[in-house]
Amino acid sequence: MKKTVVGMLAVTALAAAMGSAFAQEAAKAAPTLTAEEKEQAKKIYFERCAGCHGVLRKGATGKNLEPHWSKKDKDGNVTEGGTLKLGQQRLEKIIGYGTDGGMVNFDDILTKDDIALMAKYIQNTPDVPPEFSLKDQLDSWKVIVPVDQRPKKQMNKLNLKNVFSVTLRDTGEVALIDGDTKEIVSIVKTGYAVHISRLSASGRYVYVIGRDGRLSLIDLWMEKPAVVAEVKVGFDARSVDTSKFKGFEDKYAIAGSYWPPQYTIMDGDTLKPLKVVSTRGMTVDGEYHPEPRVASIVASMTKPEWVVNIKETGQILLVDYSDIKNLKTTTVGSAKFLHDGGWDASKRYFLVAANASNKIAAVDTKTGKLAALVDVAKIPHPGRGANFVHPKFGPVWATGHLGADVVTLISTPSEDPKNAKFKEYNWKVVQEVKHVPGNLFVKTHPKSRHLWADAPQNPDKDLAESVAVWDMADLSKPKAVLNVAKDSGLPPTKATKRAVHPEYSADGKEVWISLWGGKVDQSAIVVYDDETLKVKKVITDPKMITPTGKFNVYNTQHDIY
Repeated sequence: MKKTVVGMLAVTALAAAMGSAFAQEAAKAAPTLTAEEKEQAKKIYFERCAGCHGVLRKGATGKNLEPHWSKKDKDGNVTEGGTLKLGQQRLEKIIGYGTDGGMVNFDDILTKDDIALMAKYIQNTPDVPPEFSLKDQLDSWKVIVPVDQRPKKQMNKLNLKNVFSVTLRDTGEVALIDGDTKEIVSIVKTGYAVHISRLSASGRYVYVIGRDGRLSLIDLWMEKPAVVAEVKVGFDARSVDTSKFKGFEDKYAIAGSYWPPQYTIMDGDTLKPLKVVSTRGMTVDGEYHPEPRVASIVASMTKPEWVVNIKETGQILLVDYSDIKNLKTTTVGSAKFLHDGGWDASKRYFLVAANASNKIAAVDTKTGKLAALVDVAKIPHPGRGANFVHPKFGPVWATGHLGADVVTLISTPSEDPKNAKFKEYNWKVVQEVKHVPGNLFVKTHPKSRHLWADAPQNPDKDLAESVAVWDMADLSKPKAVLNVAKDSGLPPTKATKRAVHPEYSADGKEVWISLWGGKVDQSAIVVYDDETLKVKKVITDPKMITPTGKFNVYNTQHDIY
């Protein structure tokens, strides 16, 4: 018995020594960085890389960027890799030129010195950031305008239904633009690189969350809309929504963090943090993951629940907010790595991309169970997706792909008797519409006959600067491919002006496209007539710096896409 224990201890010690020896060799092989270089690289990594590759660099939408990694397949075969194995020169080429899998070329975003620095940085072991507790959040919480001092009625003459909340990525601001006049109403200081804007159930408040974890509450009723409350929920975040079920409208807000991996429940009108819940745990494959990030959150209209999608674990959480002191959560296993998604036309099913598994997971919010796992093309990236009635297959939901040249159409169930004949197609891929890789967003509108898709992550400059438009009556080929950069009338530049995120006006008659230029280049929003596909307006302004996502108040409030 003693010999066995001693032998086991010896083996353990040897393994530890070997691990230590490898760590020492890795440390020797890793390029050295000064303290100043490391801080600069950490900032660039957070702003440009962490969203896809993770704070701990274990990968999700993007590849694993640890200095060394190994993994076993289902047959027990071990694969090894890592940034040290790739080396400095190859890493610089990958960062500079991008990849076919959807990573953009950074040679028109970063300098050569920056690219060399980042190649060195990712060959070093990543630092583990600190945690962020409920107390930390409460310490950051500010109510700028108390609830009882806010307007009792709308104090401006804006058509709020047609206001757009536009992310100005690199300045840490949101531009509120009047959709009727195309004039900038207000530029509001928010968190860095706001990922999404969400509307309160009432349509009065805009919740915007930046990638630095700062959540801002904007009151649209003020004479000049402005932030009335804010809180920091973490160091890196992407998602927010409110409570929308009848009787709970806007009582609570919820925000999910990438780091620390957790979500926070708050008062809906003040953002006071009430409860923090960690998402660390086991993946659908039964392995522990230290960084399971909250990818997306939506509010169910079927029950007092939020659908909380956990990226690395592949788990979909149905969080019952009817009693937050005794929080009940249903865990629905799906596939890795969960990203973004949207509702089907009935608002019963939520469809979310599992982009590492090349699947779309559909959860039934009525039964609280997984409805389907649908195999799709490489790296699905739907945004919210797009709902329309296919002439042959009935109601469908569409997703584009970062890594494939198609837009995938999935048949969705309908309780309307006239759609009963399409039931045989439900949860099947019924068509793959030919597009190009590098797509981030697809969009349509109930009053439109067109489907729009961008391709900002495509390595080809012309394609990244263009959008494709299909007539739903004939999806065999695009009706038009619009070069948004040329249509803008702005001077051509060497750097790519990425055409990104089509968004409809409230009436479905216009489509707004962001033209995302470099930080020193003039950016714009190009507004097209959805019927004629002609340019109606180009919105430019010295303050219009790196516009990306645009969220029409009415469409966002009512989940119209």
